[in-house]
Amino acid sequence: MLNLHSVQLLIPDGANIVLGQSHFIKTVEDVFEAMVNSVPGVQFGVAFNEASGPRLVRSDGTNDELQAAARAIVGDVGAGHIFAVVMRGAFPINVLRAIKDVPEVCNIFCATANPVQVIVAETEQGRGVLGVVDGSSPLGIEDADNKLQRHDMLRKFGYKR
Repeated sequence: MLNLHSVQLLIPDGANIVLGQSHFIKTVEDVFEAMVNSVPGVQFGVAFNEASGPRLVRSDGTNDELQAAARAIVGDVGAGHIFAVVMRGAFPINVLRAIKDVPEVCNIFCATANPVQVIVAETEQGRGVLGVVDGSSPLGIEDADNKLQRHDMLRKFGYKR
C-alpha cells in the first residue's frame, strides 16, 4: 500500500514556520534553546512527533497559541520524526542557522510565512514527508522596478543598509 496526499498547514496570522525532520526525543529541548538563544524574547511554539516508543507529540514554547499551532501542524502531517516551529517576532532567517546546528536536525523542508502544503506518503508502516509546496508558482521575471522594491524591502526590515 502506498498513498500520496497533501496536507495544508494551518499557519496562524502573522506567524512564520520552520518545518523539518529530526531524529531524537531531545529535539524539543534543543530547538527551544536554539530559538531563545537566537532571538531573546521571541514568541514561538515547537512540536515534534516521536517515531518509536510511546510515539507522542512532544512540545514546548514561549507562547501557548503558537505551541498549539505547532502541535496541530505536526499532528495533521502525522509523520514520525518531524518538527514544526511556529514563531512571531522573528523571521526564519533569524533562527534558521541555529536550528540547523541542532545535532538532532536532519533536514529542513521549509521556512516561510507562505501557505504550505506538505506532500505526504503513507504506507503500512506510517507516514513520511516527501516535500513541500511553499507559496505559489512565479508569475514573471524581475525587472528594474521589482529589483528596487526588493532592495527597499530588505532595508525596511533592517537586513541591508
